Amino acid sequence: MRISSATGRIAGLINRRKTTLAVILWIAGCCIFVLGCFTAIHWPYRYREIHPLLIQVFGSQVKVTHYRRVYLPHPGFIATGITVTRSSAPSLPPLGTVETLYVQGEWNDLLLLRRRVHMVEMTGVHIIIPAAGSRARREEFPTGSASGFSGPSTAIELLRLHNSILEVQYDREKSLRFAIRSLELKNLEKDHAIHYVLDMENPRPAGHISATGTFGPLNTQDVGATQVSGKFTFGQVRLSDMGELQGTLASTGSFSGPLRAIEANAVSDTPGFAVADGQPTHVQGSVQCTVNGTNGDVILNAVEVKSGNTTIRAHGQVTGSPKITTLELEMDRGRAEEILRLFMHQNVPVTGVASLHSLAWIGPTGKPFLQRLRVEGQFDLPATEATNPHIERSLSAFSAREQNPSAKPPVDLRSNHSSDQSADPADALSSLAGPVTIRNGVIATPGLMFQIPGAHVQLHGTFNLNGQSVHLVGTLKMNSGISHAATGWKSVLIKPFSPLFKRKNHLGSKIPIAITGTPGNYHVTQDISRTK
Repeated sequence: MRISSATGRIAGLINRRKTTLAVILWIAGCCIFVLGCFTAIHWPYRYREIHPLLIQVFGSQVKVTHYRRVYLPHPGFIATGITVTRSSAPSLPPLGTVETLYVQGEWNDLLLLRRRVHMVEMTGVHIIIPAAGSRARREEFPTGSASGFSGPSTAIELLRLHNSILEVQYDREKSLRFAIRSLELKNLEKDHAIHYVLDMENPRPAGHISATGTFGPLNTQDVGATQVSGKFTFGQVRLSDMGELQGTLASTGSFSGPLRAIEANAVSDTPGFAVADGQPTHVQGSVQCTVNGTNGDVILNAVEVKSGNTTIRAHGQVTGSPKITTLELEMDRGRAEEILRLFMHQNVPVTGVASLHSLAWIGPTGKPFLQRLRVEGQFDLPATEATNPHIERSLSAFSAREQNPSAKPPVDLRSNHSSDQSADPADALSSLAGPVTIRNGVIATPGLMFQIPGAHVQLHGTFNLNGQSVHLVGTLKMNSGISHAATGWKSVLIKPFSPLFKRKNHLGSKIPIAITGTPGNYHVTQDISRTK
């Protein structure tokens, strides 16, 4: 009897537990059913929901080759083979393509009906910007088209791009391809500022760019008023990509302001800078400028370039299409050799303190740098030394005989040799000054003037930066007669012709001279026949 009673109680307990479990399972099933219905009704990742969102994000028509939903561990979808075409120009080639697009949401956002996406990740994005002034540019980016890029109404917490390309066309068959290693945009939402982190390669000159900062919110009525700020590094910059420049530049800087007037500051360091075959020299620089992000124009408010102990200061602008650089340059009491060695492979022709004021124009990229460079200016070297020993000895000999006609040593102006090689020519040149122009790699001067003790020299001619050949002709005006400029029998022969070289004030003679030659073979000679 007791056994039967116990058995009945156990059976009843088991039945109650089964009933409870069944109820729980039924309730759970109902919850799952309700949740499923709720999710089905409010599921945001249907293609018919996502496609308009993609159109809104890209501001363009979007075609998707393959689309797949994802439920676990996070809700979302994966789309592949995406083609983007501007809404304003559906007949033109695609604006870009995307290999893979992965969108990841959060279940709590889904259940709470929040219009929010946790992450959008894109791989293999290729965006093409047509050349300025082209039909494709006008039709794909018509006036007012910025309204198509105002941002999505659904907040995107994080947007990532990997292994992507921004291709900017500047000719029918030419373009610049910016390889974007990674780009992160945070808080991507309409009427909100975007935080960005960028890691990319610059195509020309080749170099690596890293940048962080903020952009926006985008002003669709006036894009130029959109605020932007950030910091950047531009390293491993291969200057040889810009023509006849040498060296690897590294720079850092910051910027802020409206898109049409971004105030930027940067400093740079180039250990082995040179122009063409010039001597590699450590050059440092800094710039303060205003950048128009809507057309690429740059106003250079203050530029400093330092070579050794010499600093060149400049201001100017980079404007137009194609871009032309104009600069006003100033150098106050710098060293001539520290600037000339940047352009010259051999020893520089003169050394000493120098001042310079000039205007420079640099033409659009494409041609070698020296062909694009044009300079007009005035220079002054108050205390100068000629570094070529033949020039030094020849000019020093002129000076020595002017001050003391009976002085030795004799000089043969044709052979450029002196019997006394120990004379110190350090003070041979002084007050070197005159106007100068640079065009197509040739320095020209219509009136180079300098002084040596007892004489005054006026020259005109050219110096070729490419071959470093010199051709200067003019007169050496002396306080005594021309016969003192030579010795021995040459002095006797020349003396009868001295009146032909007398200056109008009768204080002495003026001797036609020429400085010609190439590196290692420069000559100072008389040019009585004016045939040099």
